[in-house]
Amino acid sequence: MPESSLSPDHFLTNKTTTSKTGSNRTYRGPMKELKRLSKKELNSLLQGDSLNISGEEFFLNYEISWLKFNRRVLSEAEDTDNPLLERVKFIGIVCSNLDEFFQKRVGGLKRQLHAGVSESSVDGKTPREQLALIRKNVQKMIRDYRDCYFKDLLPALEKEGIRILLYEELNKDQKAKADNYFRDMLYPIITPLAVDEAHPFPFISNKSRSLAVKLREPKSGEKRFARIKIPSNRPRWIEINRDEDQLLLLSTSELIREKIGDFFPGMDIESANIFRVTRNADLERNEEEADDLIELIEEELRERRFAEIVRLEIDSRMPADVKAYLLEHLNVEKEDLFEMNGPLGLADAVQLYNIEGYPDLRFSPWTPSLHPAFRHEIDQEAPSIFSVIRKGDFMVHHPYHSFESSTQRFVAEAARDPNVLAIKQTLYRTSSDSPIMHSMIRAAEDGKQVAVLVELKARFDEERNISWANRLEKAGVHVSYGISGLKIHTKLTIVIREEGEGLKRYVHIGTGNYHPDTAQLYEDLGYFTCRDDIGSDVTDVFNLLTGYAPNQKYRKLLVAPKHLRAQVIDRINFEISEAKKGREGRIIAKMNNLEDPLIIQKLYEASNAGVRIDLIVRSVCRLIPGKKGLSENIQVHAIVGRFLEHSRCYYFGAGGEDLYYIGSADWMHRNLDARVEVLSPVDDYELKRYLQFILNLAMRDNRQRWVLNEKGNFKRIKRKKDEEEIAIHKELMQHAKESQDPVPRSSGK
Repeated sequence: MPESSLSPDHFLTNKTTTSKTGSNRTYRGPMKELKRLSKKELNSLLQGDSLNISGEEFFLNYEISWLKFNRRVLSEAEDTDNPLLERVKFIGIVCSNLDEFFQKRVGGLKRQLHAGVSESSVDGKTPREQLALIRKNVQKMIRDYRDCYFKDLLPALEKEGIRILLYEELNKDQKAKADNYFRDMLYPIITPLAVDEAHPFPFISNKSRSLAVKLREPKSGEKRFARIKIPSNRPRWIEINRDEDQLLLLSTSELIREKIGDFFPGMDIESANIFRVTRNADLERNEEEADDLIELIEEELRERRFAEIVRLEIDSRMPADVKAYLLEHLNVEKEDLFEMNGPLGLADAVQLYNIEGYPDLRFSPWTPSLHPAFRHEIDQEAPSIFSVIRKGDFMVHHPYHSFESSTQRFVAEAARDPNVLAIKQTLYRTSSDSPIMHSMIRAAEDGKQVAVLVELKARFDEERNISWANRLEKAGVHVSYGISGLKIHTKLTIVIREEGEGLKRYVHIGTGNYHPDTAQLYEDLGYFTCRDDIGSDVTDVFNLLTGYAPNQKYRKLLVAPKHLRAQVIDRINFEISEAKKGREGRIIAKMNNLEDPLIIQKLYEASNAGVRIDLIVRSVCRLIPGKKGLSENIQVHAIVGRFLEHSRCYYFGAGGEDLYYIGSADWMHRNLDARVEVLSPVDDYELKRYLQFILNLAMRDNRQRWVLNEKGNFKRIKRKKDEEEIAIHKELMQHAKESQDPVPRSSGK
């Protein structure tokens, strides 16, 4: 694959078993043929290959690798070249990421620890050792992001006229406004909860902020404890004054703390300090014994509310006796306690980003471009999306190309088209008011055959997906929940349309979710085709998901969990054989996470054989690159910037054949062995060129790119003197604005 600078102007187009009576809901029970593979089965599948390396000299630790990814996100908040409010937003993202990390990863390690697991991970660390490492790294991250926020960003905001004040800093009129807000908007909805013989210690909900209030009865001197929950349905900051020169804000929690005596008349307030808990979201469930998966997931959601606390954050000024009281009643160990000076829960910093005005403090607004395939003269009617696909395969690249006018339109037009007979789709995540789901409902109500594979186990989206499943079912959509023990993570839509004397299948295969909101922020690819071989394979994938087809074979698609791992290994092995014959072996792989030990071992083997390998990995990477005698021919890149890199794209030189694949599967054990995933080949020449262009651009970026060294540390690439800046997100936005469709496209056959 040549890596010279390319002109990309025309690259974009080339052309269960429980079924409820009276319900169109399907949940498939255990399917042994597709369950998670054991190590023995895995090694057999790999035709004799087995994992014969382990330890920190071969693998980086997953948890620490993730924390280093979050540190790269924090670097975006520290980067003074980014607009100020964008930097504030990155602080919110760092803290939101950390919340989820504790819920999922720390929660999982805690569960292992309590279960008595002492076995080491593939890098040689036990759960207890990993938890100790996490604490050490998180404490440093806390210091770094709080220094950035309080010592850098807040003073910078003040220079721009945006000030967050204490109540005591307000003037008389401003205090009156704050007092009125407290009386009218806060006091009526807050319930103070005392703790005594008649009132048990209250339940503390996940990620909520609360005030631990220490009280004293004036006459008896007896000490009391109470808790006040800071309402999460009120803004974190309220506007106290706005004029041309400045915006004055007051924290809601600061206001409540100032007025805390109003809740306890006749009592002396000795202290009132913020605390916050994070609960475990990694709960165990036995899907094989479940008669109804919805009931199982709903039960897990209820259990999650009361799950073990894995982190307690407190105001460092909290009195020692109150701290001890919380630790005892919340059943929290000291190693799960994090003390901070000042406000907690800075994931809410995103609210500051969303304040009205101040356009100069944000990135210039980006409006996704209409894909060249859909462009037409003003006086011409917009072409049917099906006629566009018939002209030849094309690929959309979000957020550079409009999701609304491509993927969303594909489903909406199919729902309205009288010639469309059926629509099938997999749903992993979507928005609460998804236009795509409304289109599916409309299609079912119009008498079309509509099937949606809803993944109820999409972490933190379970409740929303259950709601959509129920709404779809009521409209007559056939709702299925797939296969026990496996998540349906692939992103597929197929539309069957009657044309002439037969039926034609139109397919969308994506790397990201059918989510109109995240499509504005996540970088993803979507492939449209009406090729018979791809359409037949996608039909067979849906048959696998809704019926019984454990021995299903496919013409073009690489499908997990039964085939994908072996097929990836086969392609790496081919590159190894090429290199051993003195020919060029080449692999480029772009993904979110690289974790699977067997794939990593195979990449080490390829490197030692002389295969040149570039890995573009957004977050977790357990592979150690550039290590003498192990991985000298491997380089690992990471892109962090305005958009979240989310697409998966794989390139194999294949002896000059240049094989490209896109899909939703990372090289992780869970994607290869515990999920239904699809990687689709991209065969059209011009589409290959576009994928080549974006991969090369990512590896040439000198603004947003980091490179991993053999010590496990990422170093940001520094632009050389007189070197032209190459920032991939900026380059692709400009390209989307300017690109046309001057070349003929393939027939799509």
